[in-house]
Amino acid sequence: MTSEYEIKRQIVDIGKRIYNNGYVAANDGNISVRVSENQVITTPTGVSKGFMTPDMLVKVDLDGNVISGKMRPSSELKMHLAVYRQRPDVNAVVHAHPPTATAFAVAGIPLKTPTIPEVIISLGWIPIAKYGTPSTDEIPRAIGEHLENHDAILLENHGAVTVGVSLENAYFKMETLELYAKISLLARLLGGERALAPENVRRLIELREEMNVPGRHPGCMDCGACSVQGNCHNTNPPADIDEGQLVELITRVTHQVLQEEAGKAG
Repeated sequence: MTSEYEIKRQIVDIGKRIYNNGYVAANDGNISVRVSENQVITTPTGVSKGFMTPDMLVKVDLDGNVISGKMRPSSELKMHLAVYRQRPDVNAVVHAHPPTATAFAVAGIPLKTPTIPEVIISLGWIPIAKYGTPSTDEIPRAIGEHLENHDAILLENHGAVTVGVSLENAYFKMETLELYAKISLLARLLGGERALAPENVRRLIELREEMNVPGRHPGCMDCGACSVQGNCHNTNPPADIDEGQLVELITRVTHQVLQEEAGKAG
C-alpha cells in the first residue's frame, strides 16, 4: 500500500510536470488524490505547481474539512470533491490550462473528430462544460453533466480537467488531451481533419472493451456510424437536441450517405 508521504511526492512530481510542460502558469492548476474512501490530499492555494514541496499539501475529507496541513487547500477543491462523490472509481483529479486544449475551450469547440486511434481508445471525444465562476459550485455542477461518460472535460473559457484510477493515469489523460488538441489544430490549418471511417471507430471501441481499459468512455465518436448504420455505442445519448444540432446532424448524415453512394457508384 502506498504511503501518504509517497503520494505527496507523486503530487509534487506531477505538479512539476504540468508546470514544465506549460500546462499552467504562476499559481494556476490543482491536483488531488483520494487516499481513502472519505479522505483526499490536495495541492494548496496560492502556490506554483512547479515549486511545491510535500509539506505544503493538505489532507481534507469529502466535505472539505481540513484534516492535516498548514496551508489552505486549493480554491478549486469543490470541483475535486464533486468528482469523487459522483465517481467512486476515480482516485485522482488533475486540473490545468493546457494552451491548445484551452484554446478550443475558449473558442467553444469540443474535440469530437475521430482521428487518432490512441485518443479514441483512451478518451473518446471531449465535451465542453458550461462556464462557471472558479471556486464556486458552478463548475462542479457543470462538469457533473459530463462525468458519467467522460474522463476528460474542457471547461468553457477556463481550462481542462482529467480524472483517473491513479494520479499517473489522470495526468497522462491530460497529456493525451493536449496532444489531441494540437494535432487537431494543425490538421485544420492544413485543410481539415480526415476522420476515421465509422467501422474503424467501432473496432477501436471494441478493442478498448477487450483491453478492459479503466475509466469511463462516451462510446460514440459522433462519426456518423450511429445515425447511418444504427449501431451507436453510446449507452447514454442526449435527452434532447436543439435546432442547430439537428441541422448539423442531418447535414452530417446526408454527407455520409452521399459519400457511401458515390463510393458504390465508383
